[in-house]
Formats: sequence, structure tokens, C-alpha cells
Amino acid sequence: MRRRDGTLVPFDVGRIESAVSRAAREVTCEDADMPAIVAAAVADALGPGVAAVERIQDLVEARLGEAGLDDVARAYILYRQQHAELRSAKALLGVRDELKLSLAAVTVLRERYLRRDDEGRPVESTGEMMDRVAGFVAAAEDTYRARSSGRWAERFAAALRRLDFLPNSPTLMNAGTELGLLSGCVVLPVQDSLRSIFTTLGQAAEVQRCGAGTGFAFSRLRPAGDAIASTGGFASGPVSFLELFDTAAKVVSLGGRRRGACMGVLDVSHPDIADFVAAKSAESKGLSQFNLSVAVSDSFMRAVRRGEMHRLRHPRTGAPVASIAAAELFDKICEAAHACGDPGLLFADRINRANPVPRLGRIEATNPCGEVPLLPNESCNLGSINLAHMVTDDRADGVDWDRLRATTALAVRFLDDVIDVSRYPFDALATAARATRKIGLGVMGLAEMLAVLGVPYDSEAGVRLASRVMSRIQRTAHDTSQQLAAERGPFPEFPGSRLSRPRRNAAVTSVAPTGTISLIAGTTAGIEPMFAVAYTRAVIGRHLLEVNPCFDRLARARGFYTPQLAAEIAQRGGVRGARNLPADVRAAFPVAGEISAQWHLRMQAAVQRHVDAAVSKTVNLPAAASVGDVREIYLAAWEARVKGITVYRYGSRSGQILTYAAPQPALAQADLEFSGGCMGRACQM
Repeated sequence: MRRRDGTLVPFDVGRIESAVSRAAREVTCEDADMPAIVAAAVADALGPGVAAVERIQDLVEARLGEAGLDDVARAYILYRQQHAELRSAKALLGVRDELKLSLAAVTVLRERYLRRDDEGRPVESTGEMMDRVAGFVAAAEDTYRARSSGRWAERFAAALRRLDFLPNSPTLMNAGTELGLLSGCVVLPVQDSLRSIFTTLGQAAEVQRCGAGTGFAFSRLRPAGDAIASTGGFASGPVSFLELFDTAAKVVSLGGRRRGACMGVLDVSHPDIADFVAAKSAESKGLSQFNLSVAVSDSFMRAVRRGEMHRLRHPRTGAPVASIAAAELFDKICEAAHACGDPGLLFADRINRANPVPRLGRIEATNPCGEVPLLPNESCNLGSINLAHMVTDDRADGVDWDRLRATTALAVRFLDDVIDVSRYPFDALATAARATRKIGLGVMGLAEMLAVLGVPYDSEAGVRLASRVMSRIQRTAHDTSQQLAAERGPFPEFPGSRLSRPRRNAAVTSVAPTGTISLIAGTTAGIEPMFAVAYTRAVIGRHLLEVNPCFDRLARARGFYTPQLAAEIAQRGGVRGARNLPADVRAAFPVAGEISAQWHLRMQAAVQRHVDAAVSKTVNLPAAASVGDVREIYLAAWEARVKGITVYRYGSRSGQILTYAAPQPALAQADLEFSGGCMGRACQM
């Protein structure tokens, strides 16, 4: 068979049968034998030789018409027309897309990921991008075994082309290019001196120019109004430097390929904590490039519970400078989070109890979305397994555990290779990355997997399955890292670590938000529930209407898809209120706003138990949620032993990445635009 791009591929009569079956289901044609009969008739009509795909499709239409299957023929013709329009749109973008990605995915790849010529035109296809990444990363294999890179490049490329696994965005963007930094993010040190602050500011610009995010702990900076002996002046405090870093990130993003993504952390005992908490309030509208988190201790959380006082301490001397009721400060944090989604909380003691190499220092900051706590100059090298591809009809539980195991092992090896081939913009990053060799293998598509299996996200069965899947990934990832240690040696800091058995990587698993790579893969983000079944996505200044592909396939397969149904769902975003749909479908397709905060937290906690680093997860709250609701969730998160918590109240932030296609009847106009599912900070990054 000759494809439209001229390439030849083996003729597969099964693809014809599948396409006819899909068209038949859409019009509720229940003749089970018909698709195979039509496909066989088309194959006979083709005869020997090479046939163009258009001729094959024309024959399908003709045979359906001859058989009197006019409804099926019309559904098939409409399907052809839709795909023709999609190909035309991609052609206008100048993108060759043999991976058959969505238009939104192709738009993002064209603008940010595909290599381009001097005039800005793409010079590689979507599949060639995957091959470039695979070949560049696999070059590390020759360091350990001569002439082995070719074999691993093929295996890496196959997994990437199948979209079974994708690395973080900078790896897709920069592998084999002049920039060369493949890490998703780094944490940079901020010491209490102008020299340190501006050195870090310059380093952050270099990192952000490469498309990576940056995290900072501002806890060591002296408070506002503190005397400066060398000048006789007074310190401006951490918030003023936050604003400086935010402005710099904004400037860099104007000339870069991604919006600047930063995390700012301040310890709950810092004297300026109240100003920090209010820095992104709804009134200020500032710090657009930053997420904020307060690093809280267990002692502070206990003081909140007990109604005790909390001491604020000078960051240079540790001396107490003031006392405040812990509950009063906690309420200010909750009020700010209720207003705009920031700050989140980092449970600092829990993070450091899990620090694999405590002798290197205390962890004080994370990457922009909070899923990777890091020491200064360490980087997160992330990748995610597409759980939507790990579903099978061959097992009673519906999970292809063998494929999941093989994909996990391959992904760990890929990410370990990333550390070796990445080119770091300054030496401290390379030294830190190779000292602990931390990687973060996570997942995307959990919500789609659950929906396909008919398991509600907000159910005991959903939480148990998510826990089981992540446990299996964790076990396989650790085993693979141990095997790599036997082949290549453990990470250099292993002798001083808490680990009992040699591993190649000090940390192996983490769950990232996967905002863009899940878009490329055509699945749901991270472990988030679906944002909506129908929604509008803002992509590079454009607004694209999307229907969740998982629901679309199911609706067509079960014969209840209609344009009227799609329009109805677009009005409300979700399907649980659509009483004309089967009950099992309504249960299996909850959207973020329909899931109670307790189920969001339970899912995060279940997954966190099987993750080395942390989990990026947004707890979605309805517009009517109170400050007390935020307080309850923040306290429950500490008790649930997660490492951090973020909430997002519907409608509390404008300019979101995702919006409903149309208003819900019960909502005010001011509440229409929001980001949900992959919502708040997770999707913003």
C-alpha cells in the first residue's frame, strides 16, 4: 500500500475491517459479519500490485453502497472528510505528521519542538523528532558497551513513536541541538548576598532559555527592613527578589520557546512569611511566572492543631524575632490559596525524612510543580509512561502488566542515559546531576486508563488500581536501577546514602503534571482526572475545541455518539448530568469539578506511597468552596503523609490554559474560564 507521503507499507485488510466496524457502530448497525465481508471484497477488488490509500478508501465506499449500507457509507465518508480536513490543517502548518497526532499536538510541536530552518519552517516530521531524540540519548550506551547505541536507539525510537513513553519537554526540544540541556528543571541556590542573588539570576536565565524550569528557596535571605552593615541601608526582603526573578523569567520567556516556570519557597518561620503568603493574592496580580509554596514543619502543623504559638526566626542567626498564633498564620495561607491557588504547602520534614542522601544537606526547594524535591543545583530528568496504552483485553483486570514492566525498564534506562548526554550550561549542574543521578519516572493517562476499564476515578476500585499500577512501576524501576548499577556502577554518592542496596539512581520515580507531553500523547495529564469531556484549550495564542478522545471512541464504538450529544456535553463539560447516557459511562467519566476534594487527596496519597520523590496533583474545589474547605484539605494532606499539597478553586484565576467550550447554566459569567483536571499550577507549567 502506498501512503499519501509516497512511502510503501504492507497491506493490512484488518485496518479496513476496523474502519468499517467503527462506521457501523456509529449508526448502530449490528451485523457482526459485515465489516469482514466488505474488507474481503475490497481486498479481492484490489488484486496484486501496489494500491494507493485513496483508491482503497474509494473501494470501501463503493462496496458499502453496493451492499445497500448507505448509513454506514455516510459515516465512513464523514470520517474520511474529517481526517482530510485534519491533514489539510497540518499541511498549512507545514508539518509532516506520520504519528497521526491531534491538531493541538502538531501546533505545539511546530512552535516549540520540531527543528526549523532559518525561516522558521519545520525541517523534521513528528516521527523524525522522536528518532532524533532516541538516537542522541542512546549515544550514551557506547560509553558502557561499544557499538551498542544503534540497537538501543531503535528500541527508544519505537517506544517514543508508539507514544508509550515520553521524556520531559526539554529532552524533546533540545536533544541533538545546540542548546543541549535535557533536564526538565533545576533548583538553584539563593544565598544572602547580592553576588549570590545575581549569580543565580544569571544562571536561571541560562536554564530558562533552554526551556527548563527553575526552583528557588528564598528562606536564607534576611527579612525586609533588616540592617545592612556594609552600606548602612536596609534589606528589601525575599518578596522584592521574587519580583526581580519573576521579571527576569518573563523577559527570557519572550525570546524563548516556553513560558518561564518557577517555584518560590519560603520557610514558615521566616519573618517575612506573611508578605510572601500574600504575594500572589487576587488583588496583586503579580508573579505570573512563579508558583509559591510555604515549607512547613511538623511542629508548625502540630501547633496549628493545638492552637499554639509559632516563632518566627531570623534566617542568619536563628534567633526568635516574633511569635504569632500558628492557626492565624495558617488561616492567612489558606485565605491566599482560596483566592488564587497559591501558596501550596511543602511538608519539609516529610521530604527530608525521604532524602536519600542527607549528608549532602537539607532539601529546601522543589521544581516548579512540586513533584521533585531537590538539593541546590540538582536537576529533574523526567519521563512518563502512557497508561492509556497499558490496557488489554487479554487479562481479566484489563491491565497489560508485561507491557508495563517492559516499558518501565526501557524508560529507566533512557532517563539514566539522559543524564550522560545532557549538556549543562554551567559545571555545578553537571556535578550535582551526576553525583546522585536522580531521575523521575512517572505516568500520564491514569484517568483514561480508568475510564477505558470502566472504573470510576472517585472510587475505592480506582484508588486501588492506581496504587497497584504505581507499585508495579516502582518495583520494576528500582530493579532496573539496581541492574544498571551492576553494569555501570551506582551513583557516586551511594556510599553516604540511606539506600541499603546499590542503585544507579538515588531517586527513580516521580509523578509530573505532564501538561504538554500528555497533549502530544493524546491522553489525560499525569494522575489528574479529566478536565472536561469537551473543552477549549489555549495553545500558542489559539483556542482549540477538543472532545476527549477516549470518550469519543467509546461513544462511537457503543453507538450513542451524535453531534447533538457533543454539543450538550460542551455546555456542561462533564457527562454525569447527562441522564440519556448509560449509567456506567456517566460513572466512568467524571471530570475534575465533579470529584470531591477528598477523592483527589486519596488518589494523591495512594500514588505517593509508591513514589521516591513526590506527586504533582491539584485538589480541585468548586467555586463555592470556603476558606475553611481549603484549611480542611491542607490539614488532611499533612495527615495523609503526602509531600506537598496544592488546591485550585474553580474560577479563582483568569487566563487559564483550559476552558469549558460553553457556560454551564448554573454558573455566573465570571466563572466560565478556568483550568481544571490538569488545573492550576500543574497545567500552567
